[in-house]
Amino acid sequence: MRVVSLVPSLTDTVASLGAASTLVGVTRYCTDGAPADAERIGGTKNPDVQRVVALRPDLVLANTEENRPDDLQRLRDAGLTVEETYPRSVAQAARMVRRLGEVLDRAEQAAPLADAIDEALAAVSWPADRPRVMALTLVWRKPWMGLGPQTYADDLLWQAGFANVLSGFEDPYPTLDPSFVLGPDVVLLPSEPYAFADSDLEAVGGLVGPQVPTRFVDGQALTWHGPRSAAALLELHGLARTLDVELQTSS
Repeated sequence: MRVVSLVPSLTDTVASLGAASTLVGVTRYCTDGAPADAERIGGTKNPDVQRVVALRPDLVLANTEENRPDDLQRLRDAGLTVEETYPRSVAQAARMVRRLGEVLDRAEQAAPLADAIDEALAAVSWPADRPRVMALTLVWRKPWMGLGPQTYADDLLWQAGFANVLSGFEDPYPTLDPSFVLGPDVVLLPSEPYAFADSDLEAVGGLVGPQVPTRFVDGQALTWHGPRSAAALLELHGLARTLDVELQTSS
């Protein structure tokens, strides 16, 4: 089988299923799991459709949120089979892993990865007498953008014990303004797509107030649905429980 992946997390999933050798084309952002001889076919938002077609893949892996509809339609019009994924919850990520196992003839390898996600979901719990930790998760600076509702990462955080202060927005990645009254318990600063660092902390304090604590989190763990989901859920759950204790102690 010849496979082209248009999304880094899907490339990572293919490799985790033991099918990296099937990848003949990947994006320039596919740094994890891609074989060295796989052709780089552009970015997630601007793949070189003609180069993808020229690779004669049996299957193109894509994501509704990451890839542009016009590009995917052009690939379909060229006669290619496009497997379009769009998990917006941790449970859907487990089902996606099983589905990819089927289409890649790796169902046996996919089963334990998907089971681990389901087991992690069953393992995490939040005390009924405790409100979830209110989190603002930033994803970009200049302009400020945050993680909104109806996204995989939003559900991951909810399952882990966080509540999203941007849940009332319609946009899944709303642009923010210092005039908004957000009131988070914590600001989560992921390492991607914008790589937040210590140099950003003063500006973050100007957005939400210097008294609000911040925590750096792994951006891949937060947004790469698939084989990383189980460990990410358990790690974020541990962070939420720790923050909850700190909030209860300081109140």
